[in-house]
Amino acid sequence: MRLYTLSKRHFVLVFVVFFVCFGLTVFVGIKGPKVIQTSEAYVSLNNSKQAFEVHSNPVSAYNQQLWLTCVVELNQSRETSVQTNFSMTVKVDGVAEDGTTKFIHNKAHNRTRTLTCTGKCAETIVAHLGYLNYTKYTVIVGFEHLKVPIKKVNFTWKTFNPAFSRLEIWFRFVFVVLTFIVICPFVHFLRKFSMRDWGIEHKWMSILLPLLLLYNNPIFPLSFLVNSWVLGTLDDLFQAVFLCALLLFWLCVYHGIRVQGERKCLTFYLPKFFIVGLLWLASVTLGIWQTVNELHDPIYQYRVDTGNFQGMKVFFEVVAAVYVLYLFFLIVRACSELRHMPYVDLRLKFLTALTFVVLVISIVILYLRFGAQALQDNFVAELSTHYQNSAEFLSFYGLLNFYLYTLAFVYSPSKTALYESQLKDNPAFSMLNDSDDDVIYGSDYEEMPLQNGQALRAQCEEGSDSD
Repeated sequence: MRLYTLSKRHFVLVFVVFFVCFGLTVFVGIKGPKVIQTSEAYVSLNNSKQAFEVHSNPVSAYNQQLWLTCVVELNQSRETSVQTNFSMTVKVDGVAEDGTTKFIHNKAHNRTRTLTCTGKCAETIVAHLGYLNYTKYTVIVGFEHLKVPIKKVNFTWKTFNPAFSRLEIWFRFVFVVLTFIVICPFVHFLRKFSMRDWGIEHKWMSILLPLLLLYNNPIFPLSFLVNSWVLGTLDDLFQAVFLCALLLFWLCVYHGIRVQGERKCLTFYLPKFFIVGLLWLASVTLGIWQTVNELHDPIYQYRVDTGNFQGMKVFFEVVAAVYVLYLFFLIVRACSELRHMPYVDLRLKFLTALTFVVLVISIVILYLRFGAQALQDNFVAELSTHYQNSAEFLSFYGLLNFYLYTLAFVYSPSKTALYESQLKDNPAFSMLNDSDDDVIYGSDYEEMPLQNGQALRAQCEEGSDSD
């Protein structure tokens, strides 16, 4: 590994480059356009049906999705608190480019919603269209069994900003190209060695880098050319697979670095696959569930209309807590057992330091975005969990991409990789020439700059002979 040939100055330089690249993406995001574009809806009252007829502005594929929300103004004091259930009836019509109206759903959909007002009424999502097949839309909205006096209903259209869609296409393309550039030399250097000489980091990087390519989604621009729910579902699936693979990588590396030799599938990999697989299954199930139901019912919302949503949410949080405790246990065990082993402790310290930085930045971004109720109110993606500005999008994508690029650089084979694969990656061989005191208490040459191990050992022996 190139990790063994880096001095302390090189390690500092690696982290500096990581932060500079991440900072550049955040700066570009701050200067970028807003993600969600909001416009006041044109509303006409349909007296024959006692309903509101809401007309949208012209939309294109770059708008990606369309939400219609409403805020009810009550004809009473602002200090009054109200919480009541009512029935909302919604019918969506699509208007083609030639002006003809085509029915998207031949029947009106009816769902029960809760109106909550404390001074000002909360915003209610009326309908959500995940895929835009028409130029304009007309939505007929009716309120039934609403037993409070209504003064006015304000409707608002929300879509993705076309400028952000173009920014997303370009930056995803840039990350796809950068990932491909990183993969090629990494795989080329690994081809020179047998797989039995690969460390566990090499094996996992050969898996994570192609998955990062899918995470950046090379086929993402097709979603603006083909109006199909399949491409959007594939994008969500690719992201879930990569993130869960990253979680699995941390478990396997922190455990595998202590286990030399054969790692049995039943005892080593199966428990980890089971925990991470449950997280993947919960996230993918809710995402596909929402997509499929919205295709048939534009006013469907999993958190309101699914009785088992709270149970699924608790299940996800319990499994996530088990994962965090298990990972913490593996990190503590690895640090306590390997802190005096030459080379192995270096691998452990670098991975822990870089991963800790990435996790801290991710938590800070999530806290700034959602506050303390990130999981309570925003379990999986909907309008409230979409990026609010370009900085959030680029910070997450840039953080994960540069994290993997840094690991690929540090874990790539060095000029002395053959010697390292035979000697340094195996703690048993790396301690052959160490005395018992060196193994237990550490030796003097471990405290010196991280350069060539043999040269440092020779310098220490020459100094002891001269004494």
